[in-house]
Amino acid sequence: MQRFKAVLVERGADKKQSVSVVDLDESQLMEGDVTVRVTHTTVNYKDGLAITGKLPVVRRWPMVPGIDFAGEVVSSSDPVFKPGDRVVLNGWGVGEVHYGAYAGLARVKGDWLIHAPDGLTPAETMAIGTAGYTAMLCLLALEAHGVTPAAGPAIVTGASGGVGSVAVSLLSGQGWQVTAVTGRAEEAEYLKSLGAAEVLDRAELSGAPKLLGSERWAAGIDSVGGTTLANVLSMTMAEGAVAACGNAGGMDLPTSVAPFILRGVSLLGINSVTVPRERRVEAWTRLARDLDRSKLNAMTTTIGFDDLIPTAQAIVEGKVRGRVVAEIG
Repeated sequence: MQRFKAVLVERGADKKQSVSVVDLDESQLMEGDVTVRVTHTTVNYKDGLAITGKLPVVRRWPMVPGIDFAGEVVSSSDPVFKPGDRVVLNGWGVGEVHYGAYAGLARVKGDWLIHAPDGLTPAETMAIGTAGYTAMLCLLALEAHGVTPAAGPAIVTGASGGVGSVAVSLLSGQGWQVTAVTGRAEEAEYLKSLGAAEVLDRAELSGAPKLLGSERWAAGIDSVGGTTLANVLSMTMAEGAVAACGNAGGMDLPTSVAPFILRGVSLLGINSVTVPRERRVEAWTRLARDLDRSKLNAMTTTIGFDDLIPTAQAIVEGKVRGRVVAEIG
């Protein structure tokens, strides 16, 4: 049996959570019809929550965290995949209820995988990761709704984080004038280098929301939720739309029906966990085609396996900018 290192999150009888690096072998992997050698993964905000226990992301104990990976198929009983295939996984409860990416091997259901997109290296797919993939799902939702750059500017909240950084780059690349919202003034030049036309202090969106504010943007991608999202909605132009994909600022939404019934604003919910394969392939194909590689490189930091735990802790503390690639293989 091949042995490999893994990050393991455990919980004692007192329900206190602990995290450590352990050695596992293939017999300890969970059920699945495809075994993958993990070469690269990333650190998403959800991974930080899983490792720190700040929110109850992990729902099975013990758990190997890591919600996405790139790797190479070792063995497969799924006819779609064969040994040697390069694959990518996002979501499906991996790292939450099914052993995840922070390990040398992962065994998963073939339905959860797609073949790696042409034109992206394994490191680039994880530089994008679930955060960037989610940003693309948001863009696809806005496009499907029919909102275009001709209608007005777009706003991106949590802009210096993973979802936000990719969203700024994608939107600007599609011709949008982008307002990037961040609580870190020192990141203004970084955000402008990704394509932001304006950088807004998040404090401007932290006050009690009005029923309706001045119309400022036609579209938005929000990874924060809470009061920030409520303020964004109140200032969205008539017939505009906001794609919501995160809750870094809280689960509550202190808004009213006013933006929806008086301006026809649409709130588009984005689920990145259980997405049909056809839409996953569409999103990754668009990312391979549309995302500026130079901007992707500018927002990416590379770490090793031993840096996973401290980086996961740092992302929850708001100390991580852009994207992180972890080399596992």
